[in-house]
Amino acid sequence: MPYEPFDLSGKTALITGGNSGIGLGMATALADAGAAVCIWGTNPSKNESALSELQKRSDNVHAILCDVSNESAVNEAFAQTVNLLGKVDACFANAGAGGAAPFQEFPTDIWKRVLSINLDGTFYTFRAATKHMIERGEGGRLIGTSSTSAIHGAARNEAYAAAKGAMLAMIRGLAVEMARYGITANSIIPGWVETAMTSARVGDDKFEDRVMKRVPVRRWGQPEDFGGLAVYLASDSSSYQTGEDFIVDGGYTRF
Repeated sequence: MPYEPFDLSGKTALITGGNSGIGLGMATALADAGAAVCIWGTNPSKNESALSELQKRSDNVHAILCDVSNESAVNEAFAQTVNLLGKVDACFANAGAGGAAPFQEFPTDIWKRVLSINLDGTFYTFRAATKHMIERGEGGRLIGTSSTSAIHGAARNEAYAAAKGAMLAMIRGLAVEMARYGITANSIIPGWVETAMTSARVGDDKFEDRVMKRVPVRRWGQPEDFGGLAVYLASDSSSYQTGEDFIVDGGYTRF
């Protein structure tokens, strides 16, 4: 018999950037655990494809077009999500975008774009979620997807690192401020995961020879590697764990 606190029947979850990669890996596991799920994404075809996959696991899954860097779009999408699901118990701020260049030549427009999606988008999403959760008075879960670039030097990637590092600080503050409302806040810190964002480096012999040797488990992470943790953080089992950074990197940052 399954451990009942991991049963998400009756729970709901919102996953931004949930139409591919880590977000879809988490959404799939959440649906398998019994949660009603809504994913947000900016690509209509990817939304439809992800929705088709999720519908094989659950009847109560939805997809919404939303650019999280747009404040009004987030507010509208969140209201639509609540209308579809009835409530939001767990909110995963997972949408992200990268942009690399030598720092001394880093384009201002790319800097602003990376921060607007990764940091502002998390702020808009969590602000809407906390307002909803506080008004409901039944607690909730906030989970942000950060990056190992936030905790170690990431050359040519300072914009992404700055946004993901600020996300960690935001979540720690939320863990303290929201505890009185029964709302927990935690972060997931992925290492090198095979997604669309890293596709250019997958199969690059030079990169893999240099980086995979630093990953003790000797492989790229996969989206499904984040499913179990997503279920735990959305479940009642994690009700006393807040303000924590969960590193999922195959041991990369420990080597």
